[in-house]
Amino acid sequence: MRSDQMSRMKELVELLNRAAYAYEQQDTEIMSNYEYDKLYDELKNLEEQTGIILAGSVTQKVGYGVVSSLPKIMHTQKMLSLDKTKDSERLKTFLGAEEGLLSWKLDGLTIVCTYEAGKLVRAVTRGNGEIGEDVTNNAKVFKNLPLKIDYEESLVIRGEAIITYSDFHKINEKLGEKEEKYKNPRNLCSGSVRQLNSKITADRKVRFFAFAIVEGGMAFQTKSEQIDWLSLKGFETVEYKKVTQATLERCVKYFAEEISNKDFASDGLVLTYNDIFYAKGLGETAKFPRDSIAFKWQDEIAETQIINIEWNTSRTGLINPVAIFEPVEIEGTTVERASVHNLSILEDLKLGIGDTVKVYKANMIIPQISENVTPTGPVKAPDACPVCGAHTIIKQEKASKTLYCTNTNCKAQRLRAFVHFTSRDAMNIEGLSEATIDKFLKKGYLQEFSSLYHLEGYKESIVQIEGFGEKSYQNLMQSIEKSRDVGLAQFIYALGIVQVGLNTAKLICKHFNYEIDQMIHAKEEELKNISGIGPVIAREFSAYFSLEVNQVMVQNMLKELHLRQESVAAIPESQIKDHTFVITGEVYHFKNRKELQAKIEELGGKVTGSVSKSTHYLINNDNASSSSKNKKAKAFGIPIITEENFLELIKA
Repeated sequence: MRSDQMSRMKELVELLNRAAYAYEQQDTEIMSNYEYDKLYDELKNLEEQTGIILAGSVTQKVGYGVVSSLPKIMHTQKMLSLDKTKDSERLKTFLGAEEGLLSWKLDGLTIVCTYEAGKLVRAVTRGNGEIGEDVTNNAKVFKNLPLKIDYEESLVIRGEAIITYSDFHKINEKLGEKEEKYKNPRNLCSGSVRQLNSKITADRKVRFFAFAIVEGGMAFQTKSEQIDWLSLKGFETVEYKKVTQATLERCVKYFAEEISNKDFASDGLVLTYNDIFYAKGLGETAKFPRDSIAFKWQDEIAETQIINIEWNTSRTGLINPVAIFEPVEIEGTTVERASVHNLSILEDLKLGIGDTVKVYKANMIIPQISENVTPTGPVKAPDACPVCGAHTIIKQEKASKTLYCTNTNCKAQRLRAFVHFTSRDAMNIEGLSEATIDKFLKKGYLQEFSSLYHLEGYKESIVQIEGFGEKSYQNLMQSIEKSRDVGLAQFIYALGIVQVGLNTAKLICKHFNYEIDQMIHAKEEELKNISGIGPVIAREFSAYFSLEVNQVMVQNMLKELHLRQESVAAIPESQIKDHTFVITGEVYHFKNRKELQAKIEELGGKVTGSVSKSTHYLINNDNASSSSKNKKAKAFGIPIITEENFLELIKA
């Protein structure tokens, strides 16, 4: 028996450490919070039964080890994690006859902020509880954190940095087709706060909620007085309620019902003693403070049966599986569908039609499948997009497999398609922002690209749109009219065919002597024979025009345009001609990685997505990082260069 227990403990320690590292250092997940908590509790129970705690056990760790390149700062007071429970009766026992504060346990990143002479001088992440990362520059661009307060003495406070659900969804929607979507607000917030470039943090709209004073402040007797004082100083603070044993359950119920109305993620509640003197006198254990305890939501789990797996194509072309099951009541509402997120999760759960599954609500809001009781799958991913019928492709993105529609003319992708179609390097229609295009689509003014050239029929409605007017309308019409005169290569690029950039479009146009009919009916084999066109581009180009809906759309567009032939500029001699590059990480000198790729292609270079022996350079501004691409480049002896190195290279 002891042998089996030891084997299981070793297995759990290894698995939970991998999960914790992925979650805290790589801002990704290999298991759900529900699964992690379940395995954590199993390990803790085994340790109590055996009296043995293995080296590296997550039950003995506090926070994460700092491995980033941000400066390290030692905390003046050690930050311990909280003991936790899912039993409200234990909360009553913990509270005893004392008055307590019950507040949200926000699911973000804990930050310690220091103010001197009223000014924010330092912000440090929790780190491993003793040493954190200096994120002061980033904290200064948080949406709601005061940079100056009317308190001249030294003040050290703790709070939680978060990104709201609404901002999280907006950020994911703006990501390009080739960019992996963020899994949840907590992961996005962690990566945003720990950026080396504070502009990125500012764009992510991070918010800070204060919950405690560590040092300084007035001579308070209670923690509720501290929080109220912080609120008066301009800080947004965590909502709390004063509780006693008699009112505790009622307040827990209030928070449980209220969470569905909130725009932030909460994985439970925190109960702490209100009396500061009493709380300080309790001290701490090796891992936990004795003045506070975390209450994790008790997941209500229901069993149900899978009816179908639907496949939803998003505006970015990502196709997500959605499990449809027999309706069940969870947390007071009827649930009958849950996103499975990606192919990897679908395969891990082995989901099949008719399977019996266990369903719960993550953070009491988002339906999730925790377990497949009778696995028969996984069901096969569709070969064709459920919206437009184009062929699909499977991409490996970090630790996840995802499914994509390859047709940029897919109805599900219309907003992204129109934004690209009207962009400067494509049809160059000024006055059409993404927000305006979105409004036009929702109002039904735009169905396909040719609709842009018939907006005059909606003039009366358009001039009434907020931000528009007669002058804006006339400027837009002039810009649209001007776009009718366009080069063939620009038009082909504007269609947004996967893998076909402007330079690639020019190569194809030149090969077919600018005869668009020949290009539309070109076979994959012929396209592969064009210098600079690989098998992937040839397949995507041919597949795009093989769809009848795309053929009709292009013919409708040709009726609106005056195509002018443009000679393809000769590729200049340069140091990087015929060299292959891989780009990873953030870029600062170029608007984005796409712009850097365009520069490389303009000079005769090529950009691929992964490092191989044929790669000449890996561009990574964090060239000392331990990322997988950096490791692979070093293994192959491939130079890792920064943007500055690249700019010097092309000047040589």
